[in-house]
Amino acid sequence: MKITQRLLKAVEKTWDGYYAHPFVAGIKDGSLDKEKFRYYILQDYLYLIDYARVFALGAAKSPDIETMTMFAHELTDTLDNEMDIHDGYMGLFGITQEELEKAEMAVENSSYTAYMLRVAYEEDAAAICASVLACAYSYEVLAKKMVQDRPECLEDPLYGEWIRGYASKEYANVSERLMAATDRLCKGISEERYAHLENIFVNCSLFETGFWDMAWNYKG
Repeated sequence: MKITQRLLKAVEKTWDGYYAHPFVAGIKDGSLDKEKFRYYILQDYLYLIDYARVFALGAAKSPDIETMTMFAHELTDTLDNEMDIHDGYMGLFGITQEELEKAEMAVENSSYTAYMLRVAYEEDAAAICASVLACAYSYEVLAKKMVQDRPECLEDPLYGEWIRGYASKEYANVSERLMAATDRLCKGISEERYAHLENIFVNCSLFETGFWDMAWNYKG
């Protein structure tokens, strides 16, 4: 069994909880309160800035050109493509540059990114892969399951763009590259080393749950 398969097995119940989460369910059926989604978009935009920094640190810590290229590609993809999804919503919701500059990260958000950045500063490329994989791949899984269960969600006037972006082949390429790199970097590792990487992956998956909770619990 590949390392990524083992990691995914370890968080199966947690990830099932994502799909059952009322915030995610509201995106799927179009019923989510717009103000909650606006808050999520703002917080996720702030998150992606630190997420990109983690990829940059991954490039710096890469043991070879192949890994460095992968991290550099994901850095560029995050800044140029994933944030484009958010840019469209920024205009739709009237979120100005001034509001962005004044916005503060929610504690659930800052705790999550602080954890990933600590891993990135203190550990190696394999650990960095484990820290970002929960976010990168779970969004693809969620969006594709939404399309499978409710195809018309792709045409939702508000949430369709979000679903189309994360269900796209272009976004799937991100996950594929990241998982391939994780398996390659972890080839032949000890069980002790695997347990450490699994702990990172599980922690980041739990932080993802906290992020959905943060957005759902927003009261305005």
